Amino acid sequence: MQNIKCVVTDVFLICFSITSLSSFDNVKSKWWPEITHHAPGVPFILVGTKLDLRSDETTIKKLGEKHQQPVSFERGQALADEIGAFKYVECSALTQQGLKQVFDDAIRCVLNHKQAPKKKKSGCIIL
Repeated sequence: MQNIKCVVTDVFLICFSITSLSSFDNVKSKWWPEITHHAPGVPFILVGTKLDLRSDETTIKKLGEKHQQPVSFERGQALADEIGAFKYVECSALTQQGLKQVFDDAIRCVLNHKQAPKKKKSGCIIL
């Protein structure tokens, strides 16, 4: 996968699988720094994917064998707060639960960001 080099976008969706701790950890160690470095000021939403697997017995059993469990909503929300995400949402592409909300929130994020008053730099310096 290539790093972000030249980006023209109004919002990012930083996604991780709620069944993968490495995916979750990559948000803070890889994707968030990459976005804030190459696209400073562009808002982002943190998205937990594979929501349908949080209650799937087979998935829970496999994670348990590795002494792991699915990422909780609270843990996802805490990370979103920590990195300054516009919002934290969860979805399932399989069941489509929460999927519409992801894109509705992305639209809200862009509209809120564009309507936010921009700080004007003054041309005057008083010494």
